[in-house]
Amino acid sequence: MDRKELRKKIFQMLKDHYRLIIYNDSTIQTVWSIKLTPIKVLTLGSLGAIILILFTTVIIAYTPLRENIPGYPSTKVRQQIIQNYVKVDSLENEIKVRDSYFNKIGNLFQGNTPVEESMGADTAVKVAEARFDKFNADSIFKDKLLEEKSNLAIQQNPKRLPSIANVHFFAPLRGLITNKFNPKTNHLAVDVVGKQNSRISSVLDGTVIFSGWTMETGYSIFIQHEGNIISAYKHNAELFKEAGDKVKAGDVIAIMGNSGELTTGPHLHFELWHNGSALDPETYIDF
Repeated sequence: MDRKELRKKIFQMLKDHYRLIIYNDSTIQTVWSIKLTPIKVLTLGSLGAIILILFTTVIIAYTPLRENIPGYPSTKVRQQIIQNYVKVDSLENEIKVRDSYFNKIGNLFQGNTPVEESMGADTAVKVAEARFDKFNADSIFKDKLLEEKSNLAIQQNPKRLPSIANVHFFAPLRGLITNKFNPKTNHLAVDVVGKQNSRISSVLDGTVIFSGWTMETGYSIFIQHEGNIISAYKHNAELFKEAGDKVKAGDVIAIMGNSGELTTGPHLHFELWHNGSALDPETYIDF
């Protein structure tokens, strides 16, 4: 049989009609019959397969039965995956904060200045939780202090001034200097970090001209000494002296703290002034 005859025979088979009959087994009567052709059978079979595939797809996509399919995660598993993702993201942030903290500690031990030392407010101290001490707004000491601040000039000579070269200054706090005196950044002081609850001492004999709270520097105290010398101690946790009190060199006047908006952590912000000019405290004091 050649190829042409085979094609003709197959074509004829597809065109032949067949009848599907269902009989009642007891009465041998015809219950149901249908006339079919091979083409019709293939068409109906393909259509049924497509409908079955669509129905199965709908069940898998939109019903809980999909969770019974091997490899498909259940609702509980998907929720766990989302929770794990959130936890991993939080852990990444915690690691960044930890690394930043360790870098800052390393800079402190190496004597470098932390980047945040000259930046803004410390969120650890809320303004709403600040405690305010009474202060006499009409005090002549406050007026004098404000007048001196408005006329301050930065000392250009980093060496000891002859007029106070022989003055012995008591160290206000023994610790590590984290931010040095730098007129270029307008940081006219040294920041000293000590042990927790360290005591702050007066550097010379003198009279307290200001002792109270300010929004930026927190609990601060200013002392007037002989020879037109003024020392300032800022960001304290607690003050032990009031305006008008007489103090001796080495007397405890405050506790190191973290008060005020312009602070980046517990430390002493110490300033030294002479004749209205800011001096580098490291030139005169061994911290």
